[in-house]
Amino acid sequence: MSAPTHVRQTRPVSFTSVSIDDPFWSPRLEINRTRTLYHVYQMCQQTGRIDAFLLDWKPGKEPKPHYFWDSDVAKWVEAASYSLATHPDPDLKEKLDEVVAKIAGAQQPDGYLNIYFTVVEPEKRWTNLGMWHELYCAGHLFEAAVAHYQATGERTLLDCAIRYADYIDSVFGPQPGKRDGCPGHQEIELALVKLYRVTGERRYLHLSRFFLDQRGQKPSFFVREMERLSPEDAVLNRHFFQRGATYDTQYVQDHLPVWEQSDIVGHAVRATYMICGMIDAGLELGDKELIDAAYRLWKSACQRRMYVTGGIGSQRANEGFTSDYDLPNETAYAETCAAIGLVFWNHRMLHVQPDSRFADVMERALYNGVISGVSLDGERFFYENPLESRGDHHRQDWFGCSCCPPNIARLLASLGGYIYSEALDAIFVHLYIGGSARCRLGATDVTLRQESRYPWDGRIRLTLEPDRQASFDLALRIPGWCRSFKVTVNGQDASGMGSIHKGYLYLRRHWRRGDVVELELDMPVERVYAHPAVRQTAGCVALQRGPVVYCLEGVDNPFPLHQVALPPESRLEATFEPDLLGGVVTLQGEALLDEESGGDLYRTTPPARRPVRIKAVPYATWDNREPGPMRVWIREAR
Repeated sequence: MSAPTHVRQTRPVSFTSVSIDDPFWSPRLEINRTRTLYHVYQMCQQTGRIDAFLLDWKPGKEPKPHYFWDSDVAKWVEAASYSLATHPDPDLKEKLDEVVAKIAGAQQPDGYLNIYFTVVEPEKRWTNLGMWHELYCAGHLFEAAVAHYQATGERTLLDCAIRYADYIDSVFGPQPGKRDGCPGHQEIELALVKLYRVTGERRYLHLSRFFLDQRGQKPSFFVREMERLSPEDAVLNRHFFQRGATYDTQYVQDHLPVWEQSDIVGHAVRATYMICGMIDAGLELGDKELIDAAYRLWKSACQRRMYVTGGIGSQRANEGFTSDYDLPNETAYAETCAAIGLVFWNHRMLHVQPDSRFADVMERALYNGVISGVSLDGERFFYENPLESRGDHHRQDWFGCSCCPPNIARLLASLGGYIYSEALDAIFVHLYIGGSARCRLGATDVTLRQESRYPWDGRIRLTLEPDRQASFDLALRIPGWCRSFKVTVNGQDASGMGSIHKGYLYLRRHWRRGDVVELELDMPVERVYAHPAVRQTAGCVALQRGPVVYCLEGVDNPFPLHQVALPPESRLEATFEPDLLGGVVTLQGEALLDEESGGDLYRTTPPARRPVRIKAVPYATWDNREPGPMRVWIREAR
C-alpha cells in the first residue's frame, strides 16, 4: 500500500450543494433537525451553558460554569447553522440568533472570549493550556463562526472569531514578545485553517502550524507548564503526564514532533483532531512531512487499533489507545466523538488522494460507531460504545461532559458534504446516499441524482444532467467489502469501459443529459474474522452485510449470548423488517447453545449443545428496545 501523493487533487462538494432524499438517512436527518437539535439546545439552557455567556455568575451561584462549556454551545451553533442552510426553520433561526448575540456580548475588549476565565478565574487565563481547554473552546467557536457565516451570510459571529483569533495570534507565536504553548486538547489547529479559508488571512494558517510545531519539544512545553502550576491546579496534569518520577505526555500526542509520529497514541479525540489539522495545514502549505505523518498514523489506527464498528480508543483510563491489537469488547471505550473524528480524518485523506480505503473507514464509522451514539428518537446518547454488554449500559439524555451530543448533531446536519468530491474533470462518489448534488467541473455544471435503498440493498442508480455535453470521469467507489459488482450505462454493460484505480471505478465518456449509470454491488452476509493477534476475539466471528455490522441482543435471543456458538456451515438469511427499529435488515439462522447441566463448576466433558435460532440486528440500533445483553463477536463452533 503506497502512501498518498501530496497534491490536493479533489475538493469536497459542499453540503449546501447536496440535497439528501434517502430511505435510510432522511428519517435520521429529520430526527436530527426536529428532535436532537432542540434537545441539545434545551439541555444547554437547563444546565446554564447558554446563559453563562451573560457573564453574571457570582461566587456561590449554581451552576458554576465549567471551562469546556463554551465548546458545547459552539458545536450546537455549528449544527444549527448547517441545518438552517439546507432547511430554513424560523424557530431554530430565532434561537440561533439569541445564542449568537449572547456569545458576542461575552467578548472582552481585547478580543478574549471564554466564560470560565472571564468570570470564575480570570487571573488564570492561559496558565494551564495542558488541561483547561481554552484553545480547544476557541477552535470550536471558530468552526461555529465559519458555519454561521456560510449559512446565513451574517458576520456577527465571524467578526467575533476574527477578533479572538487576532488576539490569540498576538499572544502566541515564534516572534519576539510572544509566548510558546499549544492546546492540550487539539482543535484550534484545524479551526484556524477553516478561518483562513474564509478570510484569506494567512496569519491564521501560520498560527495553526505554530501550534502543531510546539508538540514534541524537548523539554516538553506541557511538563514545563505543569511544574509552574500549584499542586491543586496540576492535579489532572500529573494524573495524565506523570509516571512515577518521569513524565510521559503521550496522552496529548506530545511525545514526538508531529511530523515524526507513526504510532497513534493517547486520547483518541485529541489525536484525530490534531491529525485533521495536520492534513489541512499540510495541504495549504504544501508540507509533505505533515501529510506523510498523517498517513502513517492512519495505518496505525485503522489497520491495528480500530474496532470492526469503526470505533477507536479502547481504554477508559485515557479515553484512548493502548497497544496494537488490544481491542477489548465489554470494556471498549470507543467514544462517539472519536468515531466522528475518524470520519473527519478519513474525509480529509480522500482529498489528499481519492483512495477507497479512506472512504471505507469513513463509511464503517458512519453506519456503525457514529450513529450508534444517538437513539432512534434522537434524544439519548452513548458516550462509550462497547461491543458487548451484560445489559447495564444505556444511552443518557445528557452528560456532565457532553461533547458527544452536539458533535453528532453537527456531523449529521452536514452529512451531505461527505458524499461527493469534484475535480476539473471528475466527480467522485464516496457514499451511496440518495438525493442530488450540483457539481462544478471547470466550465461545466453537472447535477447528479442518486437513488438507492443502501445499505439494505446494493443497487444504485445515478442520473447525470450536465448543462452541456462534456467528457469527464464519473468515479464510483467499489467498497472493500464488495467482492463482485455489475455496472451499466443506459442499460448497456459498461464493465469494459471503466478502469479501477485505488478502489474507484472510473467511467469516462462524453456525458449527455439523462445518461443513467446503474451499479449493483454484491451484498451477501459475511463472517468477519479479526487479526489473530486480537486476543479478545480469538475463536469468534462478527457478522456484516454491506457496511453494516450486526450484533445479538437479548430481546431477540432469550438465552445467554456468550453460550451461543455459530457453526461454520450455518446459513444466515437477510430479511428486511419494515416495522422493526425504523426498518432494518436482520440476519437470522441456526446456531448452537451450550446447555447448563448439573451443579459442577468444572467438569471433564464438554457441555451438551442444542440448536437455537438466532437473530442479529444492526449494531447502531442496539439498546433502543428492552434493556438486555448485547454481543458483536460470536463464538464460532468448530
